Amino acid sequence: MKYLFFPFILVFTFFTQAPAQSSKETAVNNAVERLRKAMIDGNKAELEAFVSDNLSYGHSGGLIESKKEFVDKIVTGKSDFVTIELKNQTISINGKTAIVRHELHATNNDNGKPGEVHLKILLVWQKQSGQWKLLARQAIKIP
Repeated sequence: MKYLFFPFILVFTFFTQAPAQSSKETAVNNAVERLRKAMIDGNKAELEAFVSDNLSYGHSGGLIESKKEFVDKIVTGKSDFVTIELKNQTISINGKTAIVRHELHATNNDNGKPGEVHLKILLVWQKQSGQWKLLARQAIKIP
């Protein structure tokens, strides 16, 4: 019986451990988190620092924005996030490109009108000059 106990503990330990993130995945995760905070704070400098000049920012309703349009909307409060919670995030990295998927659950106050959004998001990040920058984003509504 004791001969079966030790292998059981090894197998149990192996399968219950969460896989560790690579340093690249951690860096992308940190960039996503800083972007999330900057979107809540309306911090123009932070937003511009983490967004590529070639940004294509797709909304669930079909609107596509450039970097300038995206940043201006957040900074002016036309798109005002009060809270943003990200769930079920996955990160896949291939060279200098990272694909991030997650659910976004947020409360907002767009143009002074309180609301909620529940979206599935696809983010494409690209490493530019040693820093991960948001290159593209597409959202769909969660049914």
